Amino acid sequence: MISKEDFIQKDRLIKGINNDGHLKISVVKTTDVVKAAQKKHDLSLLNTVLLGRALTGTMLMASELKGEERIKMRIEGKGPVSLLVTEANRVGEVRGYVQNPQAELDYSQPDVSLSDGLGVGIMTLTKTLYNEAEPRHSSIELVKGNITDDLAYYMVQSEQIPSAVLLDVGINENGEITEAGGLMIQRMPNAPEGTIEELQEKMLQFDNISELLANGHYIDDIMEKAMDPMDVKELDRQPVDFFCRCTRERFINALAMLGVEDLKEISDEGQELVCHFCNEHYNVTQEEIEDLLVQTKAKMN
Repeated sequence: MISKEDFIQKDRLIKGINNDGHLKISVVKTTDVVKAAQKKHDLSLLNTVLLGRALTGTMLMASELKGEERIKMRIEGKGPVSLLVTEANRVGEVRGYVQNPQAELDYSQPDVSLSDGLGVGIMTLTKTLYNEAEPRHSSIELVKGNITDDLAYYMVQSEQIPSAVLLDVGINENGEITEAGGLMIQRMPNAPEGTIEELQEKMLQFDNISELLANGHYIDDIMEKAMDPMDVKELDRQPVDFFCRCTRERFINALAMLGVEDLKEISDEGQELVCHFCNEHYNVTQEEIEDLLVQTKAKMN
């Protein structure tokens, strides 16, 4: 059973706005989310940090959505990580994966940095919104490849919302995750010029989110510290979890969409299907595939 202290410190997201309505802030703790991703995908330290930042950033972006609207971040680069995908919705469900989970960098080489994990590449954000028949897509070239600066650049270039972004995954000397989280401060349309630039400068000197969390500062404290000396009013808060809606039934329904010839090719044995997002394995028996084949043939008659 979870203790009261652990419950109070669970992964959550908080949203707030300063008293004059010029700045909006979201702060999220994603420690358990990143630990779950590391465990599910057996991630290298490089991927733990990059995917952890991406999961955190995607959750911050999803905080601006409604209901079960969702946003997907897809980053394709020429570095060893190659492909990174995350997805989150407004109710606090976030998931993600990388193409090469064991990818690592050779830090004995001069000038090697975290950004080399992704290298030159493209970040694409896709929003699936209510009352819109097709998802919205928007892409930028990676400016740093560290996720943090790339997301801030995306907010200006694609959303036209100047923002200060911090994403952080703390790793101790044993290679273990200490804490993870992030914050995003957005300038509202009525804010005076220069407001967000001052905060961006402040964020360059701001404490690491993971260190603040490790020292007992929760998301409320971090929100107040980031906005100081301005007063900030809480708007909303919600739990956050690494959660995937994949089920065995969904995979079987996906197989049912295959044509007769495709089903014939796999009907002589069972199939093991794997969810990219959560690495869950599902076994579909030979009998079940044969039943799908019979049903598909019947629909054609």
